[in-house]
Amino acid sequence: MPLISTIAMIDPAFCTAESVSLWTRSTSTLLRLLMHPQWVLPLLLAWIVLPWLLKIQRRKWLYSGTGVLLLLAYGFLGSPLTINLGERFLARSLPPDSGQSTQAIVILGRGTELRPQRVETAIALWQAQKNQSDGKAPLIFASGTGDAIEIAEMLKAKGIPESAIDGEPCSRTTEENAQFTAALLQPRGIHRILLVTDLPHLRRSWLTFQSLGFEVIPHASPLSPDLSERRTALLVVRECLGLVTYGLLGRYEPRTVTEMPIAIAASARSRFGVRSVPADHR
Repeated sequence: MPLISTIAMIDPAFCTAESVSLWTRSTSTLLRLLMHPQWVLPLLLAWIVLPWLLKIQRRKWLYSGTGVLLLLAYGFLGSPLTINLGERFLARSLPPDSGQSTQAIVILGRGTELRPQRVETAIALWQAQKNQSDGKAPLIFASGTGDAIEIAEMLKAKGIPESAIDGEPCSRTTEENAQFTAALLQPRGIHRILLVTDLPHLRRSWLTFQSLGFEVIPHASPLSPDLSERRTALLVVRECLGLVTYGLLGRYEPRTVTEMPIAIAASARSRFGVRSVPADHR
């Protein structure tokens, strides 16, 4: 049974089911496949061996050699070296979190496995800002379908007051995270945010949110200790590709919010009402 939030955020019924891009669907499917060596390795070994078993006379060396190269690449992609090099590339140019106060802490959803680390990170940041600001604390805003409502309930269960929690359960991509967050927070005068997500995802998220007019302080939450080395490496590789792809799509240049998030945000404001400025969340 789906979780029904008691926190006043956008009703999921307001969300529109537009198709996710071919790139997102393809990379997600490929990532899920590559995380299962019990499927991938037999396929690659068959690629190498079958030309010889079938006695293919032409180009069997080419077919087998290609299979060997793919096998070596698959081994490299799941290695600690891939994680190290990829994270260095993804962390480049990220500004440090100096601890300055912000108007909102935005948590990006990333699935069940990484949810607890994000919640704990956000709570620690929220408490630190509250202590530094004589009891004033920023709004905690959760973004992502399948994550926002669950994160909000976890925050509430950890003692964060409902008045300090908000979010949107509509977005399915980093681009939509930024679009919906901007549509809901900027009309309330919230422009300076602390952005919480895992390190591989952080640079792309930071640049995307910044392009929509936010002053963004990026803050990395730890990856789950239960995440396998191979899955971590493939996550890093996917984020490297995503970072380049978003750049080619122009998503780091200054832009305005698109019509769909604005329309959904307007519907939500008319139903729930919205504070014009962040409240003093004591």
